[in-house]
Amino acid sequence: MRFTIERMRTLVIGAGVLLVAALGVFLAIGKFRNPFKIGDIPKRLGLNVQQEANGYTFSHALGAHAQWKLHASKEVQYKDNRMQLHGVVIELYSDDGKRVDRISGDEFNYDEKAGTATAVGPVEITLMRPGPEQAAEMTQAAPKDKKLAKDLAPVTASHAGPNDVIHVKTSGLGFNQKTGVATTAERVDFSTGQASGSSLGATYDSQQGFLVLDRNVELAGQRDGKPVAIHAAHMEFTRDTDVCTLKTATAEFRGGLASAAEARVLFREDGTAEHVDAVGGFSATTATGGHVQAPRAAMDLDEKNQPRHGRLDGGVTMDSVKGARTVHGSSPAAQLEFTAKGDLRHAHLERGVTMQSDETNNQQVNGREVATHVGRTWHSPVADIEFRDASDGQVEPDAIHGIGGVTIDSSVKRGDSAALPSKLSADEVNGRFGANSVLTSLSGTGHASMSQTSANGSWQNASGDRLEAVLVEGGEAGSKGREAGSKGAKETGSTGAREQGSKGAAGAEDVQTASLDGHVVLLQKPAAKPGEQPQPEMRATSGHAAYEGDGQWLHLTSNPRVVDGGMELTAGKIDVSQVSGDAFAHGNVKATWTSTKGAGAEAAPGTVALGGQNPAHVIADEAHLHQPTGEVEFDGNARLWQDANSVEGPAIVLDRVKRTMTARSTSAMNPVKVVLLSAGNAKADGAQGRGEHIPGKPAVPTVIRVRGGDLFYSDVDRRALMRGGTLGAVTAETGTAITTSDQVALQLAAAASRSAGQSEVETMTASGHVLVTAPGRRGVGEKLVYTGATGNYVITGTAAIPPRISDAERGTATGQALIFNTRDDSVSIEGGESGTETQTTAPKLRMGTEQGNSRGAQHAAQPKAQQGSGSEPDK
Repeated sequence: MRFTIERMRTLVIGAGVLLVAALGVFLAIGKFRNPFKIGDIPKRLGLNVQQEANGYTFSHALGAHAQWKLHASKEVQYKDNRMQLHGVVIELYSDDGKRVDRISGDEFNYDEKAGTATAVGPVEITLMRPGPEQAAEMTQAAPKDKKLAKDLAPVTASHAGPNDVIHVKTSGLGFNQKTGVATTAERVDFSTGQASGSSLGATYDSQQGFLVLDRNVELAGQRDGKPVAIHAAHMEFTRDTDVCTLKTATAEFRGGLASAAEARVLFREDGTAEHVDAVGGFSATTATGGHVQAPRAAMDLDEKNQPRHGRLDGGVTMDSVKGARTVHGSSPAAQLEFTAKGDLRHAHLERGVTMQSDETNNQQVNGREVATHVGRTWHSPVADIEFRDASDGQVEPDAIHGIGGVTIDSSVKRGDSAALPSKLSADEVNGRFGANSVLTSLSGTGHASMSQTSANGSWQNASGDRLEAVLVEGGEAGSKGREAGSKGAKETGSTGAREQGSKGAAGAEDVQTASLDGHVVLLQKPAAKPGEQPQPEMRATSGHAAYEGDGQWLHLTSNPRVVDGGMELTAGKIDVSQVSGDAFAHGNVKATWTSTKGAGAEAAPGTVALGGQNPAHVIADEAHLHQPTGEVEFDGNARLWQDANSVEGPAIVLDRVKRTMTARSTSAMNPVKVVLLSAGNAKADGAQGRGEHIPGKPAVPTVIRVRGGDLFYSDVDRRALMRGGTLGAVTAETGTAITTSDQVALQLAAAASRSAGQSEVETMTASGHVLVTAPGRRGVGEKLVYTGATGNYVITGTAAIPPRISDAERGTATGQALIFNTRDDSVSIEGGESGTETQTTAPKLRMGTEQGNSRGAQHAAQPKAQQGSGSEPDK
């Protein structure tokens, strides 16, 4: 089965990469931890100045370092404690003198009474993080030259790189000296060497180090040469805690979008972003249709703002749509690991992982297009996914590892037919991905199993200790299945196998090949048929099982054994069709079953034997168990026996539903042979040759051997019928005579006559061109009935052709019925024109021994016969 966790990068990496990349650009601002200290502007820029002056410089120093410097090209002092400054440049230094920020504007109004300073017109602010050389220059004493503004300009800019400077432009900037808060309600534009942005309104608390961008925060930059855009409804930054918070933030990167109700960023001492938290709901969508969301998300960053570790928590959902395929996944939590370049390397999903894919396309089935829907679902408590580079800054899944009990459920639906489910499972599963993020192979250990339901409703499950599976990639499933041609049929050489092989081709879809090792168990349950009793479940065991998707065959080797109903079968190899449920056994086939429920009981349903109560056995070269019909065919030197009764032939077929058995032969050189015990006559073994009866001695059964072309036996009727078939005639041998005829029927006793459960023949009936030979005589007729209990043969004919018996010494006798009594070797003739009964007696040469049987079959003895009405036979 094909399993797709396609475009996993769109499901687990998209969110982390988009948000981290975008915030990494925006939060470059965090490198400048002390933006500016307007709070250090002196309370009075002049005392009662009521005049205009050109050039004004004021500086304040604490220790060896200047804290701030202010230069104005012109000042105007008003009597109402207001002052107007023109061409203002304010430079503010950090406590260690290693950082300088600049505020400049054409005009500032200062209200001494209110303690506020307000910029009239635009204001430019430069925030920078100087390097070591620049810091050294800033520690020098302020020059005495009045042209300080000109001299200072190159000091702050010449030693700063493009990524060390943030330029801010705004207007209407106001500063409250008493509270240390600077605000503006106007648009604020800022830029760095990495990004640029804007907001509407800003507030900065110089005493608390708290910066707020009020609304409509926009940021634009680049990551890996690709544009990044960030939007936020509101942003706050706290200098002392190094935390930046964005409200309703979104980030656009590579055509994707990530959003969070609230994102919090923690900075290091050097101003680089260290950690990002998204709370209140996080989601991300990629340009390729992937979507991921979670209530909470977190990311750890390195010194270069590259992601190192990430976590999604609170219930993670992942969705992807590409063409006709959709993917949905869920997990309570996901942990992400990244490479040094910031590419996703590993994803750890835990506490219950589900990944579901659905795809609908058209496939060619029997020459016509049929809409085929394939759905698959992965379930596991834990799943780890490894990713590989897919070029162009993209990644794709390389391997997956699930533990704690993994199941992969699949469903295939063609046209209007019912969906066919299947499943792969194991305690621990490793999978590999090929191109286009398609799962191509699986390896499972611990309680590994494969199960599926075929089109006819039968269900199969194969389990073992280890599972290896190669999955069909993409659209190859249908074509490979349709080209199956029936590989299993070639191995079995049977028409039934070829038919089911072609049926299996339409079902091949997901698994190309698979193998199970170690304590393999196959369970197969036939489909229930309306109005019929459920068929027994078939169970097979072996050391190894190999599965072929072409034709859907399961090959069992290494001591395979099948238990089907009451039958247990072993062979060198057993092939099982997962479409029809049929099983084919090859090489040294042995089968055993118990045919009755107990002593004296009739044969149990679903079993076939030879009328006895003890176990029955079969050996053959091959066997075919046909589940839909309940038939079992044994081929090649097949022999079935139960106790002393047996059937032998080239092929023996058992119908366990109808409880019948057939045996057939296509060559006269290899006939069907039946050996049955007949009910014993009233003689003991030692007295048999003398015709004496010993009172109290139990009857001794004799053996009946029958040869013919085909045999039919009904266990319900306890009747066997042998026909001539390819042999042309049926030969039956008893202990006293040999019979040839067109067919022979053998009726078994209704219940076993021995305590051991041995079945015996009550009567044997030969019909059609009957010829019976015994020592000293030969009889012909149309029908012969042999009764095992009495040992009598009764030969009858037709009105046109009555039966005849020939005696070389006494001649030929005829009548309506000729009776040959094996107790005393006498012959009785009943009927005829005079209505008399004649008895003759033959010599005492018996057919009870091999010598007698052989001689009786080839030579006619010369008996002495005495004819007379109602006379007793000679002793």
